[in-house]
Amino acid sequence: MDLREIIVRPIRPSEELHYQELMERYHYLGLLPKISETLWYVTTWREEWVALVSFSASALKCSVRDRWIGWTLRHQYDRLKLIVNNSRFLILPDWHIPNLASRILSLCQRRLNADWQKVFGHPVVLLETFVDPQRFRGTAYRAANWVYVGNTKGFSRTRHGYTATAQSPKMVFLKPLQADARAVLSQAVLDPLYRTGGTKMMLQAKPMESLPSFFAKIPDPRRAQGRRHRLATVLAIAAGASLCGMRGYRALSDWAKSLGKNARRRFGCRYEKGCYVVPSESIIRDVLIRVDPEHLDRALQHWNQTYGQHDETLAIDGKTMRNAIDDQGHQTHVLSVVGHQSKNCYAQKKWVPSP
Repeated sequence: MDLREIIVRPIRPSEELHYQELMERYHYLGLLPKISETLWYVTTWREEWVALVSFSASALKCSVRDRWIGWTLRHQYDRLKLIVNNSRFLILPDWHIPNLASRILSLCQRRLNADWQKVFGHPVVLLETFVDPQRFRGTAYRAANWVYVGNTKGFSRTRHGYTATAQSPKMVFLKPLQADARAVLSQAVLDPLYRTGGTKMMLQAKPMESLPSFFAKIPDPRRAQGRRHRLATVLAIAAGASLCGMRGYRALSDWAKSLGKNARRRFGCRYEKGCYVVPSESIIRDVLIRVDPEHLDRALQHWNQTYGQHDETLAIDGKTMRNAIDDQGHQTHVLSVVGHQSKNCYAQKKWVPSP
């Protein structure tokens, strides 16, 4: 076989069923369904199928990967979409030929970023994969210039969090798709080219547990009758969902429903019939419509000052208010000082020209 004749291309819709059948039959982990952002590839030689490859969303947590990148938890959650996981790699029977695997990986690396932008609308800068050392040594990845950065701790993600005990640790390999991948992922302010949506962050247990206390002194605008959830709990859940990138009442409610037992307890949810109950979409909407926005803003600023990241740089920005005219007919100007990292407004000054 001449490896220069190898072609890697995305699976066509009409081929997906065949792809699934082969992956389920021959891969030791079976088929991985399409979840979130996923691309399936087939490798062909003179129109014959040689290998199957799957790329999916990155792992939510991986300590050795995160240390290699050097990013902070605050930045991490907002930038995970810039990393793609090589979740399946299957060379079909009768095609185990020297150098074939590394050739396939190299061809995938060349085209993946363009394919990802075409399908999902944003670039990717880093690839990751997990190799079971009890079965493989990662030889193909090493030959394709992937970097071994260490082993996982052996915990597996489940619907309700992670397994209670460590299982089989996996070898972690990374492949930057551009020379400055680490700098892009760890920089204080993400370049607009790489932004994939609104700012998001991941809440740790301590900041999550503290959120309700920052809203405890806000007056409850609801009638005493029929209050099923504490105001502080509702506001804390809404704030936590917003910090994690949720937008709209439905998204806030869905995020609340997805919370596990420990997270619900930290937010101070009501315990009823053996479980912690989260507020519904209508309750969240009713509270946010009625609560005093100034009280809410002060509470959020206080929380951010306590747990937010310190700013390394400040931006000074001035605006001219078009319709703000004083008694002398002068337009009002507003000068603001805003932190690059936290987006905190440290100072704001209104100014009009002297007569």
